[in-house]
Amino acid sequence: MRISDRYIGKQVLLGTLFAILVLSVVLVLGSLFREIRPLLVEQHIPLVIVGQFAINILPVSLMFTIPWGFLSAVLMVFGRLSSDQELTGFRVAGISLPRIAAPVFVVALLLCGLSVWMNIGIAPKAKASMENILYREVMRDPRALLDPGAVQSRFKNQKVFIEGKDGDALVGFHMYQTRKVNDPDAPPPAYVHAGRVELMVDQVEQQFKLTLDNTFIESPKEDGTFDRAIAGQAQYWFLSFSDSRPKKPKPAAMTNDEILKFANEDPRLSERARVSVRSEITRRYAYSMACLAFAFVGVPLGIKSRRRDTSGGLILSILIAAGYFLASMLADQFKTDASVTAAIWTPNIVLVLLGLWLFRRSRFK
Repeated sequence: MRISDRYIGKQVLLGTLFAILVLSVVLVLGSLFREIRPLLVEQHIPLVIVGQFAINILPVSLMFTIPWGFLSAVLMVFGRLSSDQELTGFRVAGISLPRIAAPVFVVALLLCGLSVWMNIGIAPKAKASMENILYREVMRDPRALLDPGAVQSRFKNQKVFIEGKDGDALVGFHMYQTRKVNDPDAPPPAYVHAGRVELMVDQVEQQFKLTLDNTFIESPKEDGTFDRAIAGQAQYWFLSFSDSRPKKPKPAAMTNDEILKFANEDPRLSERARVSVRSEITRRYAYSMACLAFAFVGVPLGIKSRRRDTSGGLILSILIAAGYFLASMLADQFKTDASVTAAIWTPNIVLVLLGLWLFRRSRFK
């Protein structure tokens, strides 16, 4: 191994690790805010659960941050080598551009292997675990769903606000019962207020049994007027927390074998839905090879950037990575396995061909 190989390979590898760290922090924080913000407000879930959620989000985010971070590192490293005339020195010494870039492709292949392992083995399990964390927390302490001071919206067709607690009893109970369009099983719209509520938790039926004291109930009628009722006590009023149970796992949370079994054996799926489910396997392999495709375009494009314009490489990497992932996501519009596979792999093929053409141009400059 030449000194130049170690020199370039080390810079690309360290730059990739730093970029992955920064990008992963951004994506993890964004996902945390989007996924568990309601629970932080409504349930005041402990920080341990937040930490578990973040740990499970990280492998999922690496599907995107590994190739994106690698591309950013290659663009910035070769931009600096070009602006410092180090590449000129290598080429004067008789080292061709493909030979100079050899360490980049070695790092790319190593990252491709890591991505295959993450995307096929680790990320699906992390995704499935992430979808079950919140349900397990609800099952551990269902009463946390009725913490006072915040509007609780995790009940189907019902929103609840609690003013306070008196021991195990709830004080100042407000419930807004709504009906979604095209949902004949939903209860009629109503507003329920109770001065005090005694509750029992039925773990078997996964519901709260509420005994309402000093109850006021108001429900609208079709003519725009309201029916109102006052009762000293109403027993029982039910609130189900079974809707916190995770729905059937999405393809992203299944292993490859589970995806194939689900796509081939579930009678409820249409043919187009089966194609969409099976495409998850193809997408995992295509994303795993993204680092290699980015290596082809990253080296020649990086040579054109300037050191003083450090943001140029980052902006260029954002544009290329965004175009790559968006183009592959458009594959869901196709209806056959062959067309979906072709659409998913097209960004990789285009980047490789474009990179070969850019390499050829750079060799003669």
